[in-house]
Amino acid sequence: MSEFLQLLKSNRNYRYAWSGQVVSEIGDHFNNVAVFSLALANTGSGLVVTGIMLSRAIPAVMAGPIAGVILDRLDRKQIMIASDLIRAVVAIGFILAIPRSDTWLLYLLSALLMFASPFFTSGRSAILPTIANKTELHTANSLTQTTQWMTLTIGAFLGGTSVTQFGYKLAFAFNAFSFLFSAACISRLRVPGGSFRAAHLIAKGSALTEDKVVRPWHEYTEGLRYMRASPLILGLALVGVGWASGGGAAQILFSLFGELVFQRGPAGIGYLWAAAGVGLLVGGTFAHWLGKRISFSAYKRTISICYVIHGGAYVIFSQMRDFQLALLFLAISRGAIAVSSVLNMSQLLRHVSDQFRGRVFATMETMQWSTMMLSMAGAGVASQSWSPRTIGVASGLLSSSTAFFWLWANWTGRLPEPAREGVEPEEIEVHGDPVV
Repeated sequence: MSEFLQLLKSNRNYRYAWSGQVVSEIGDHFNNVAVFSLALANTGSGLVVTGIMLSRAIPAVMAGPIAGVILDRLDRKQIMIASDLIRAVVAIGFILAIPRSDTWLLYLLSALLMFASPFFTSGRSAILPTIANKTELHTANSLTQTTQWMTLTIGAFLGGTSVTQFGYKLAFAFNAFSFLFSAACISRLRVPGGSFRAAHLIAKGSALTEDKVVRPWHEYTEGLRYMRASPLILGLALVGVGWASGGGAAQILFSLFGELVFQRGPAGIGYLWAAAGVGLLVGGTFAHWLGKRISFSAYKRTISICYVIHGGAYVIFSQMRDFQLALLFLAISRGAIAVSSVLNMSQLLRHVSDQFRGRVFATMETMQWSTMMLSMAGAGVASQSWSPRTIGVASGLLSSSTAFFWLWANWTGRLPEPAREGVEPEEIEVHGDPVV
């Protein structure tokens, strides 16, 4: 924790980025709880929840390749600000959906909101090595991800309570304000030269040529070839796909368990998301400690263990009759996934070239959203014939399946450590004796 505080105290750029992240992500969870609660209150159908999730997933998948190319071409800071401003306008529009008995406006606004999101989320990952130096990078990554889960805990709890006490309008208004606050914070970021473009473009002083403008697909496929050439980067992308095969269903189940299984209304959804957030927060903090002490070979073994625990605990959660025990096992499940997430992202930040960061992070996000979309659709259809508890078992088992792929790849020597981008051997961020 002291390293987190020191980073915030000493690094002005990161402090602004983090402040915007806190407010913006709390606003996101206000929106999530309000939208899904409103949809269930109007229809009582798990299929409608699936439809809204798909209306969010499909645009995110479509936007990913576009966002990746643009983030590697243009000033990433300006793209992030534009994304925030667009999302602020869309977020306030949800107020128009409150008095309606149909849900088409929820679908439309959800789609617009998520289409703009990859331009910000992938951009934030891409600029992290720019605003944090080599010695700060692991701590910055850990704090960024841990903050996501802290805001999940706070935002879900406050969102559920706020919707229950004050209605939907306040939740949507706060979400819109949160994007404006984030844009203001990002606008305060400063680097020598003033540009947040990819380093190779700054060095060349290059501008967009006609050839580049008309060949964006060529640039995107160039990024795919780069990923394929690195077994570790490709392996991490496929691990995300394996997790998402069950993770999409899990997103829908939060609402179904809170509203229908445990019959606790919007507050129930908030409690479940908050429990998940607590687990993620604890897991992320532990991962920060572990990541500075673990060897690369031990890191790879840790990933398999985390996914087995994650899936197993989620299966147990889905069968719990006691609400408090269900929250406990949900927290354990998310804690395990937090450890793997922080460790995996640290590896990506160390090994992905700045030239390809936008495309790599956007592509991985697209791959996960694509798989989650199929998982959501399957869960939505299944919810018409099967209970949420049965779907929960399938979700947990599918999410654990990625552990066996990773274990096989590591066992057969298919995951060697690539060269670190821009990091000399003596600067490697592993302290103390490696854990083996």
